[in-house]
Amino acid sequence: MPDIPSAPAVELRDVHKFYNEFHALRGVSLSIAKGEVCVAIGPSGSGKSTLLRCINQLEIITAGRIFLEGELQGYREIDGRFHPLPQSQVARQRRRTGMVFQRFNLFPHMTALENVVEGPIHVRGIPKAQARERAVALLDRVGLRGLGARYPNQLSGGQQQRVAIARALAMEPEVMLFDEPTSALDPELVGEVLDVIKDLAESGMTMMLVTHEIGFAREVADDLVFMDCGLIVEQGRPQDILSNPQEARTRAFLSKVLV
Repeated sequence: MPDIPSAPAVELRDVHKFYNEFHALRGVSLSIAKGEVCVAIGPSGSGKSTLLRCINQLEIITAGRIFLEGELQGYREIDGRFHPLPQSQVARQRRRTGMVFQRFNLFPHMTALENVVEGPIHVRGIPKAQARERAVALLDRVGLRGLGARYPNQLSGGQQQRVAIARALAMEPEVMLFDEPTSALDPELVGEVLDVIKDLAESGMTMMLVTHEIGFAREVADDLVFMDCGLIVEQGRPQDILSNPQEARTRAFLSKVLV
């Protein structure tokens, strides 16, 4: 028998998002295969961050559907009608995605290690010793060996962002979402965070990344998406779009960011 193709890790079908009269997402459809890295670029206000927040169910979509590995997110279908899930089930679904924001959002009163173990212990019910052992390993993985006892204000911005990545990974997500993870960092600290993300990409983690780091997008992306005005204007291999964009709006944007 022929192999049945597996469902995409992430699939969006005609997703719309309104904020009152503002149409932030205008019918976005996108598919991300398991193990694939999808990078979204585009001007500020183009809908990139909103798209990530909708995937993570931090925003409720106005229309369309989002699936993670074939499971409808936020709703259940009964006799052709869609009904919102209760918040407990939304929270369960949300655990399948890890999200890293522009700002680090660490708990300032907790050490780096405590920040990483908090979710596994109190949300997933992992025994404390097991959660601590994994947290130490994750801090080591993101290059912070020996810094688990430090508080956020004792760490650089790049180190804090790496703690945030370790914290997201500690929940064992199926998909990682990064919302401009280096935009709040001083230029000399950007590389250490991008190195961690590159390592995750090479390990086969499914990821969607919003970034202004065009060179990094060229290096790590399997699929590159250019967004503007809530639409996917152009999509394809990064080397094709960055070297030979087909759409005038893409060419105009890249002419300003590629030097």
